[in-house]
Amino acid sequence: MNLILMDRSEIDHPLPKTDDRAVHILEVLRRKVGDAFDVGLINGPKGKARLEEVTPDTLVLSYGWADPEPPLDPITLLVGLSRPQTNRKILQAAATMGVERMLFPITDRAEPAYAQSKLWTTGEYRRHLLAGVAQAFSTQVPSVTFGMSLDEALSSATNADAKLALDNYENTEPMSDVQLRDDSSIVLAVGSERGWTAVERESLRDANFRLVGLGERVLRTETAVVSALALVKAATGSWR
Repeated sequence: MNLILMDRSEIDHPLPKTDDRAVHILEVLRRKVGDAFDVGLINGPKGKARLEEVTPDTLVLSYGWADPEPPLDPITLLVGLSRPQTNRKILQAAATMGVERMLFPITDRAEPAYAQSKLWTTGEYRRHLLAGVAQAFSTQVPSVTFGMSLDEALSSATNADAKLALDNYENTEPMSDVQLRDDSSIVLAVGSERGWTAVERESLRDANFRLVGLGERVLRTETAVVSALALVKAATGSWR
């Protein structure tokens, strides 16, 4: 954890010693009473926490907050629902890279049962989001929606300045040639692990998506997502 993230409801109470964050503070950061460490309020400011007391069951912490964090990049990531282990990697990586929103629709070549995975039904996905945010030393958590149809996902992303869909077969331009304004809002669509169907490509075109490619090599879905996000962020000046 590069940053200890706390929910607003937690900061007025001691942190249980069994909590993974408490274990990290004591055993990884090796903080002792009186020591400080970096902390963040989920969707709020960063600051410093001080370890005030260690009881048999809890850590007593105090907090000092700095200015609010800047907003996330105006990027919506749309990924066809994939295997849970693939989606776990995407959730964490995309959260680390600062996307604002993630949509995981059930596409034609996706397995509908994936939507019933414990990743989604138990809320486990949020743990991966928070791990990605903490890795980035940020507090801003992307919103996530899953299990809708592709058409529903496309209709919820109508106001973007640029709409790009990765496709291995019918792309008309390389992703690296795409020009984007610094303030552009982007929707980046990536198919499930078996890609888009012909019908879905037509739906994407009808929704004004440009089909773009990442070269001839076939990448894993999670690798394609990270590669494409890197190009989008470079093109919009996010990494200047």
